[in-house]
Amino acid sequence: MEYREDDFLMISGIQHFRFCQRQWALIHIEQAWQDNLLTFDGQILHTKADQPEIREKRNDKLIVRSLPVHSCELGLTGICDIVEFTETPNGISIFGSKKKYLPQPIEYKHGHKKYDLSDTLQLLAQAVCLEEMLGCQITSGGIFYQKTRRREIIKFTAELREQLAKTMTLMHQYWTKRYTPKVKTGAWCKSCSLVDICLPELLSKQTVESYLRRRLDE
Repeated sequence: MEYREDDFLMISGIQHFRFCQRQWALIHIEQAWQDNLLTFDGQILHTKADQPEIREKRNDKLIVRSLPVHSCELGLTGICDIVEFTETPNGISIFGSKKKYLPQPIEYKHGHKKYDLSDTLQLLAQAVCLEEMLGCQITSGGIFYQKTRRREIIKFTAELREQLAKTMTLMHQYWTKRYTPKVKTGAWCKSCSLVDICLPELLSKQTVESYLRRRLDE
């Protein structure tokens, strides 16, 4: 199955969806957004990386910034912070160069390494888009975390690719139905920029609909 361009979802939404499906729906379906300190820090960090006019050549690497990518197979579109093209005889041809390269997406993140798959699957989605567009296979990518000042190398395993496919299928189902789910709340809700829009403290309480149904059944 291939998705039409009108049905493409944002790659950046994968992180939102894996963190909280309700947060993703509020942002991408209901178009609700509200900045907090963490989102501002993230914007500042990406401003440093998102400079498409700058292309660097470092030894055997060609570094491209803010590269637009898409995948018809997954129904995705977005922009890679940085793509490093490394010279290799087994690589692909690039316009304007006689040499061959293999690409590797590099994502910049606020904070430190996460222990869920939100950042990992977002990076993998970028790699899948590059694979589809350039006709190559990408085995790994990198995530640079601002707080630790370290680049974490992510290996793209078959299990991760399966997780990405399942995540994208569910995201497209929600998108098609325009469905905003209820979710389990927790301490993490306090740091969410949408806490005043989501109102998580109300999710565990009885809804008006359920109240009316109960009263009608009495």
